[in-house]
Amino acid sequence: MKIKKPSLSFWQIFNMNVGFLGIQFSFGLQQTAVNPIFSFLGAHHEDLPLLNLAGPVTGLIVQPIIGAISDKTWSPRWGRRKPFFLIGAIIGSLCLFAFPFSPALWFAVGLLWILDVGNNMAMEPYRAFVGDKLPNKQLSFGYQMQSLFVGAGIVLANASIFIFQDWFGGAETVEASSGIPKWLYYSFFIGAILSVSTILWSVLKTPEIPPSDEEFNEIKKHNALPLSERIKTPFLEIVDAIKDMPKFMWKLSAVYLFQWYALFVYWQFIAPMFRESMNFDASQALSQAAKMNTTYNVSTIVFALALVPLAVKFGGKKVYVFSLFLTGIAMLSIPYIQDPLLVILPMILFGIGWAAMMGIPYSMVSKIVPQERRGVYMGILNMMIVIPMGIQTVTFGPIVKNLLNNSAVNAIIFGGVFFIIAGVLALRLKQPKSIDEDEREVIPTGGRH
Repeated sequence: MKIKKPSLSFWQIFNMNVGFLGIQFSFGLQQTAVNPIFSFLGAHHEDLPLLNLAGPVTGLIVQPIIGAISDKTWSPRWGRRKPFFLIGAIIGSLCLFAFPFSPALWFAVGLLWILDVGNNMAMEPYRAFVGDKLPNKQLSFGYQMQSLFVGAGIVLANASIFIFQDWFGGAETVEASSGIPKWLYYSFFIGAILSVSTILWSVLKTPEIPPSDEEFNEIKKHNALPLSERIKTPFLEIVDAIKDMPKFMWKLSAVYLFQWYALFVYWQFIAPMFRESMNFDASQALSQAAKMNTTYNVSTIVFALALVPLAVKFGGKKVYVFSLFLTGIAMLSIPYIQDPLLVILPMILFGIGWAAMMGIPYSMVSKIVPQERRGVYMGILNMMIVIPMGIQTVTFGPIVKNLLNNSAVNAIIFGGVFFIIAGVLALRLKQPKSIDEDEREVIPTGGRH
């Protein structure tokens, strides 16, 4: 018998998503600080894509497997999804504490691999967790709230970078220090604390919904299998789910190919671009990139929940397509702006796009996949993210070196073109119908905690 999920209040949905703040603080440091750290330790422009191979590889392997395992998990004390994102947060926290002490490039790259395992272990069950808890009529709001915390976490990460540089950097430059500047350490320490504390908040504040009788019987049947069979089960679940995947998700994968390729280009080359376009030194470029990433994520915070009524009125597809075009326009314009303050304008557009990308596709997919397979399908959705990233890591180094004149400015323009292509492909998406078609979208306005 299918369990009817109660509608939750604003604050219940808020508390459920607080843990995303810590996860995204960690991702914010990865986006802004890790590649400059690689450069501080001796990496060149053409090395950066390959050095970021950890993200796509761990995402490709960890998220769908953890999703499939969590679908078959239930503990009356710990729940279904919460044990996984708590363990992932602890792994990530330990890596963040160690990262600024990296003595060499190889050490930093190794830590990035372990950090990505922890972040992906926390990320995937969290996506499924929101879908588990909310009825279809609140999914858009739930995932846009998650998008809000995506922006908030990255804002705090980037703001900490340029604030600590201002407070503790003094006249120090990277060229003079010949290594990782000390003022950067503090951002990683804060991230390590937030990674665990915010996850604990959501774990303690949000009970999970017990499985239905049918789901519980399936879980007991799975747990009774021999160990060798249980090890094989997640892989078989992934294969079967891909075979049965809705047509909408196949079309979305084409959009994601260009969208996430372009995003990875942006994260890798935005700081080098400022060195090239504004003649900044490495330390100034990192600070400028942090400010711009802060700007677009503040924009994400502002617009994340505002997109919910727009998606209800015009449909998620139209809002998503529009957001992709806005992001493409932003990336195409950034390299031509010489005033550091005026770069804020395209970053606001970038933030609107990021808010939509981090919420709308997840809500659309969550409505059309079965509850008992939500974990594995959220993992497969992440595969659609990390496969383009993997392609980018092995292809873009030669592209930027041989076709783009080893220019970070040209790399950012290249990413903008890819966003426009993603928007054109998104026009082909057919709005999926939810399993519970009679459920009308509602926006919670408050209520008890």
